[in-house]
Amino acid sequence: MIRITKNADYAIVLLAQIARGDDGALHSARALSEQTHVPLPTVSKLLKALTHGELLNSHRGIKGGYSLARDAREISIAEIISAVEGPIEMTECIGHEGLCEQEPYCGVSANWQKINRVIYGALQNMPLTEMIRESSSSLVQILSPSAPAH
Repeated sequence: MIRITKNADYAIVLLAQIARGDDGALHSARALSEQTHVPLPTVSKLLKALTHGELLNSHRGIKGGYSLARDAREISIAEIISAVEGPIEMTECIGHEGLCEQEPYCGVSANWQKINRVIYGALQNMPLTEMIRESSSSLVQILSPSAPAH
């Protein structure tokens, strides 16, 4: 089964919440936890990772909080997942040669790399703004293999 981790999903939920109200206001970890129903310790951990991944700016002080580092249209789902989980790799051999003892005999590695590129491309072409829309016909275009690259 291929599945986005819970932390990656929560990170997208948090950034979507910030993007929905992106009026320049700062968002505290506690407020985001209350608004999204994601536990506060998880929110704090994810906000730190997203700040380290340069997707959020952290503002210290009594009225501090978090804001998007750039416009939500410029933040891709691939960037969010990578900031929280590391590189997007369908199999171990995608980014790390020599980890699999079957590598010298594998007849499908090149095809896994193609699949990985397609999935990564779809996630890279999906901006955060698409995730805050109720439904989107452009989602089909983003995920369609015949859709032109953006």
